[in-house]
Amino acid sequence: MSARPAQPARHGHAGPPAEGSGHDRDNPEWLGEPETVLLVEDDAGDALLVEELLADSGMRAALTWVRSLAEAKDLAARAPAPGCVLLDLHLPDVQGIDAVTQLLAAAPAAPVVVLTGLAEESAGLAAVAAGAQDYLIKGQTPPDVFGRAIRYAAQRKQVEQASAALQVSALRAEENARLERALLPTPVLRTGELEVVTRYRPGRAHALLGGDFYDIVETSDGTVHAVIGDVCGHGVAEAALGVCLRVAWRSLVLAGATPLAMMRLLEQLLMAEREDEYVFATLTHLALSADQQHVRLLRAGHPGVMLRRPGRVDLIEGAAGPAVGLVPSPHWTETELALPPGAGLVLFTDGLFEGRTGPGSERLGEAGLVDLATDLTALPPAPFVDTLLERTEAVAGEYGGLADDVAIVHLRWKAAC
Repeated sequence: MSARPAQPARHGHAGPPAEGSGHDRDNPEWLGEPETVLLVEDDAGDALLVEELLADSGMRAALTWVRSLAEAKDLAARAPAPGCVLLDLHLPDVQGIDAVTQLLAAAPAAPVVVLTGLAEESAGLAAVAAGAQDYLIKGQTPPDVFGRAIRYAAQRKQVEQASAALQVSALRAEENARLERALLPTPVLRTGELEVVTRYRPGRAHALLGGDFYDIVETSDGTVHAVIGDVCGHGVAEAALGVCLRVAWRSLVLAGATPLAMMRLLEQLLMAEREDEYVFATLTHLALSADQQHVRLLRAGHPGVMLRRPGRVDLIEGAAGPAVGLVPSPHWTETELALPPGAGLVLFTDGLFEGRTGPGSERLGEAGLVDLATDLTALPPAPFVDTLLERTEAVAGEYGGLADDVAIVHLRWKAAC
């Protein structure tokens, strides 16, 4: 028998509902009432009984009746799925619990209530164990219990699906967080004479990794190399490109590439990996000599480096070249600087100073950042970095805080302190 809707006149049953039956449309229990009910029953008499129960329960769900599981699976698998399925366990094409398992395999989102005889209550319990939401005994269920069972089955299925979705989302978030943590670098240092403090805060909500990147490695001659960079934008694609650049930088440094050769190769990599021709990256590369007295600085469109001494912070810029991937045939130059005893070097990305500090376009800026840092020079490296990050966030807090990715690297030789 093909699917057919029940007579709508039965659903417009005259007369008020029984007192205390909860059929007031303002009652919250109605929030879970399904709009459609699919009845799978080969006995016309039992189908008529269900139609009567549905009408007398006060529910306004549209009823569709089919006689076989094959018809039911075809209808239940279509969108939208039925709000509830009333399933007899004795059908022409299937018997027993197999009816439940096959229907749920075809339409896992459909809540199922099994219809059993009085002598088959154990079959109803087995059906619930197999995935049905509930079971009803034919001829023994009053209308209010019938309606409540359907509503509760629909609600439980919704809660079950929402819970499963939340669990999947939580697992995915946990896996993403684990992956992002693994992508953050671990400095490769043999020397124990260098204090290193790093902080990373992505601009994306609920993320651990953004388009900013940093790394620190020591080569066999005792030189400590550090890089900090920023891929324009702060989405997933920018984060992935930042990781590519960082790993490539580390590989090239450990392979002994000169800074200028390294920059040319990084640009080739960026141009090959970027998703848009307008994507570029800024970066600062520095090399601290093993004698702890000199540093070589190379900047590609990136902010300068703060040189931190007791009571004083200076912004060191040196020669600056263009950002990577921004102009054809770029040229970069290294600058060698003396490193005063006890001085710390602070590398950072522009997210640290680009927070708005007024209702217009006013920003903290590099000069404002240096002023904040100067007030903190008495602090040890880790408290200095953490407090500086807190202060910049506080300054911009009234106007949205720090919206971009932020990376900070603080380096200082211990022996020179």
